[in-house]
Amino acid sequence: MATARFLRRTRKHVGAATQAWFVTTVKGAVATALFLFLLVGPGAVGELSADTGFRKDSVRIVTSSGVVDIAAEMADTPAKQAKGLMFRRALGPKEGMLFLYSPEQEVHMWMRNTYIPLDMVFIKRDGTIHRIERQTEPFSEAIVASKGRVAGVLEINGGAARRLGIRVGDRVLHKHFASKPH
Repeated sequence: MATARFLRRTRKHVGAATQAWFVTTVKGAVATALFLFLLVGPGAVGELSADTGFRKDSVRIVTSSGVVDIAAEMADTPAKQAKGLMFRRALGPKEGMLFLYSPEQEVHMWMRNTYIPLDMVFIKRDGTIHRIERQTEPFSEAIVASKGRVAGVLEINGGAARRLGIRVGDRVLHKHFASKPH
């Protein structure tokens, strides 16, 4: 509607060729924007808002030097697990994402479309940290395997496990794991 009004008002000031160029350009821009939206998907646009669509929960890790609390988003459905931390440009120093699996299983992760390096903390059913893959490479499609059956994976900023004193054998306290502090 606005384009038609613009063309009627400018018809006497510009030639038909200019008007045709304008219409073609606007249509092309709209088509390109629509194509990019469909290509990237509405989920990527949602990352710009405060609400990412993930439920948040507290994850407590008992280390040899004390207790560490992580504010974690829950990847507790296949769709949320597929999306994970893709397209995120930042993660707070004590924030992460907890991927939950039931039953315990061998898990394979990757870093496709993930902009930030991560530490992947693989957790057994009883809450014991089974293994840590440190400083995973952004955008890599190399498989990061749990190398054993796990019930969860906590993704945190790359280097955070070392900085927070998180080690293999430490205990993760969360309702998904049957763990109790020693």
